Amino acid sequence: MGDHEHVAIKHNDHILLDQPLIRLPYELLRNNFRSAHVAVEKESAGIRTLLKDAATGCLNGQSNQEDLVRNLDDMIAQAKALQRKVSACAEEEARLIHQEEERIAHVDELFSMKSFDDVKYEAWSRVRLDRLVVDFMLRKGCTESAASFAEVRDMQDLVDVETLVSMNRIRESLKRGSVQDALVWCSQNKKELRKMESGLEFELRLQQFVEMIRSGSEPRACLAHIKKYLTPHNATFPSEVRAACGMLAFPYDPITKSSYGYETYFSPARWDRLASIFTDTHNKLLSLPAAPLLHVALATGLSALKTPACQAAAREDPSTREITHSTTTISPSGQPTVCPVCSPELKDLAVNVPYAHHTKSIVEHDLRALPNGRVYGKEKLEQHARKFGLPSHQVKDLQTGEVYDADALRRVYIT
Repeated sequence: MGDHEHVAIKHNDHILLDQPLIRLPYELLRNNFRSAHVAVEKESAGIRTLLKDAATGCLNGQSNQEDLVRNLDDMIAQAKALQRKVSACAEEEARLIHQEEERIAHVDELFSMKSFDDVKYEAWSRVRLDRLVVDFMLRKGCTESAASFAEVRDMQDLVDVETLVSMNRIRESLKRGSVQDALVWCSQNKKELRKMESGLEFELRLQQFVEMIRSGSEPRACLAHIKKYLTPHNATFPSEVRAACGMLAFPYDPITKSSYGYETYFSPARWDRLASIFTDTHNKLLSLPAAPLLHVALATGLSALKTPACQAAAREDPSTREITHSTTTISPSGQPTVCPVCSPELKDLAVNVPYAHHTKSIVEHDLRALPNGRVYGKEKLEQHARKFGLPSHQVKDLQTGEVYDADALRRVYIT
């Protein structure tokens, strides 16, 4: 019964890691529908206005034939422009619906499997690992490598290359000292950002004002910028608005690079902070996790393996974070393997994860320790020895194949 529970797939736990896979196309479909709706409303209003002017002019006798033809041409041009926009939205909608169908089919494959022993699970888990790797590469800015990897694996519909590439482009533009791309993105998602009560656009406008002060713009233009973009948010960001007014009263000195107490606003580190704020807002808006899913999956596995004995030296001396504890076992080839939690590659990720919480331990009855350090149940060792035709006074290691005398075994007690 215990072995069955151990190998059984808990589908609800698995699906927690795959929520962004399903939710992102849905969020993008909402954005696409909103764009189509705005285009229809805007162009339809223009066409109705031209039609009303043309009809009124004809009834009043104020428009001649040339004016009527001109109005009709304008209406046709606007109708064609609306058709192009709606067609583009329809193509994007079809692409997203196909992507959503492929992702649902991928997740549905998991529910057709009942245990980890299923031969199909290895292939499915390999696809998921590839997805996590592509997601990690995209978040770290390796866009070309990630796109090539997704193409080679034929999994373009299962990864979010376009979305994360666009996010990286805007993030990098902020790090380079430009707010234009980020402001365009805020304009496209203004309604949703307002619902989220996001301060991203205010921070961008504030930085825009700081750059105006740094470049020595006209005080009148700076004051107009404050009135238009900053003072409407005075109730939410009072200290920032006061700082902007102070910067206007005490201009930035480009020679000494002093600003009478406002140096933090002129610091290059603010661009990294803006990039971080944009990334967090973008992920929250599209229901994407803040950390790469690969980190989430690794942290889950490390937490299941972590014990109080792991990383003892790191807890004793956080400044050096040197690991002296080494939980090792002997592999079938005879080579020692290091505990993953204590390994140099994963120790930084594992140091903050919680310890494993096991409500039930499955331990074999009457344990015996072999001279090589491996531990097995006595009954299993005897069954294994009989299977290979060994004498009654000998046992065989189930993994390494080493043979030992039964007298060399030591009894193991768990306290």
